[in-house]
Amino acid sequence: MHPDPVFSRRDFVKSTSAAALVSSSTCTVSAGAPNETTSIGTRRELFVENTLISQIHGGAQLRLHQPVPREVSFVCDKPWEGATCNYMKVFQDGDLYRMYYRGSDVLYTKDGFSNIHPETACYAESHDGIHWKRPDLDLFEYEGSRNNNIIWMGRGSHNFAPFLDSNPDCPVHQRFKALAGSSREGLLAFSSADGVQFKPLSEKSVIAQGAFDSLNLAFWDTRAGVYREYHRDFRNGRDIRMGTSKNFLNWTNSQFLSYETHRHEMDSDGTPPVQDADPDNQLPGRVSQLYTNQITPYHRAPHLYLGFPTRYIDRGWTYSATQLPRYSYRKLRGASSQREGTAVTDGMFMASRNATHFHVWPESFIRPGLRTQQSWFYGDIYQNHGLVETQSEIEDAPSELSVYVTENSHQEHPGQFRRYTLRLDGFVSLTAPLTGGELTTEPIQFEGNRLELNLSTSAAGSVQVEVQDTAGKPIPGYALADSHVLYGDSLHLAAAWKQPNDSVAPLAGKPVRLRFVIRDADLFSYRFQNA
Repeated sequence: MHPDPVFSRRDFVKSTSAAALVSSSTCTVSAGAPNETTSIGTRRELFVENTLISQIHGGAQLRLHQPVPREVSFVCDKPWEGATCNYMKVFQDGDLYRMYYRGSDVLYTKDGFSNIHPETACYAESHDGIHWKRPDLDLFEYEGSRNNNIIWMGRGSHNFAPFLDSNPDCPVHQRFKALAGSSREGLLAFSSADGVQFKPLSEKSVIAQGAFDSLNLAFWDTRAGVYREYHRDFRNGRDIRMGTSKNFLNWTNSQFLSYETHRHEMDSDGTPPVQDADPDNQLPGRVSQLYTNQITPYHRAPHLYLGFPTRYIDRGWTYSATQLPRYSYRKLRGASSQREGTAVTDGMFMASRNATHFHVWPESFIRPGLRTQQSWFYGDIYQNHGLVETQSEIEDAPSELSVYVTENSHQEHPGQFRRYTLRLDGFVSLTAPLTGGELTTEPIQFEGNRLELNLSTSAAGSVQVEVQDTAGKPIPGYALADSHVLYGDSLHLAAAWKQPNDSVAPLAGKPVRLRFVIRDADLFSYRFQNA
């Protein structure tokens, strides 16, 4: 066997997994189109998909990280809320964190299930993203009182999904917008001046094609200059459509997303595709049925669209199902609909550069977890839409990313939202053991005079950077032998070399490759900018 086999990027994608894109010490990934240069300017680049990756050597691999569970941030225990509260959206508006979610409840008996009260669209707010309160809004009456946080009842309250409109041409009185609706009536458009009092923009649906019984969302895409909407539909199982609009009322015909999984075709050695065992997931190339999508531009790198979909899979009445928490209650639920007893859900992660073709990581981003009573039920671990920065609970640590996850769904207990945290850019890292490994990028062109790295090493670990020409030849002064050994834990540690120090100004505007050599370390992102 050749000591250093070379694979195409397609073979690279097929032969890897989210936990370890490269496990062989001799595996190399070669570029698809040689010397094709991507201009990145001063953009922050993450390792969440393969576009800029040319080669990975040695023990290096790409690793999907899992957020850390924190406190229960919100318990849905008000009379207008309940066990099926879900479809949460969170975003920051200045110093205020805004949360929107569905208030609903359901009762399961031996005769079936029933809705306990009409669904409501609810609102909460926070000044730190950790502690939340319900304001008394005095907008809608519930059981004879207006002392509640309900912002909408009626058409669309099942999945009311507001967002802060960043379109520079947006009128002040429409600063907030929302989509909401059902499969019967389609998606309706709403607007608001204050994020609380909403009114319909049209009496008729603005999007009609789809199955809208989950969170269907929209946002202004600053990079493309259009509104994008993502909604639920079916294509040989649960899937996602996307459409665009210039004015939020007139939308293009939506198209299904396409996916690139790590093993979406049969490997040469006969390894089957990466796909779950759900018989209802009948779409080749899609790793799982995707119940929700939760797609958002990443605010620290808006050219990257990150998705946090819910994986849906019905495992059937297996032996393991009998060992899951509260089996008797699971059987009660399953008597009315089998999936209520046998289907399970968890959180996934995917990424795209064009908003339509997504690199899907097959492994779970957030698992149902070790809770012993209320976990591992259908409806659990639905991730919220939106990423917000919150202060770390660790003294003197920088801010981190917070996501919120539904728990206790469809239970005899109130639903709740748990907060999870992740370091900034911490979705995927380039990592290697102490024996080392390396990654080389495709040719890129940058602006700025300084290369900053988001990295974490052990006390003995390190990261070094070599800058090469497009042919892979080290540029004098920027060779690996010239690179200072970097160690520590930082969101923005400057790469440096012995002669030019940390300045890469002489290389700005020229096509180059970056070679990262790492040992017992994680590299999360890199960015060129002016110091």
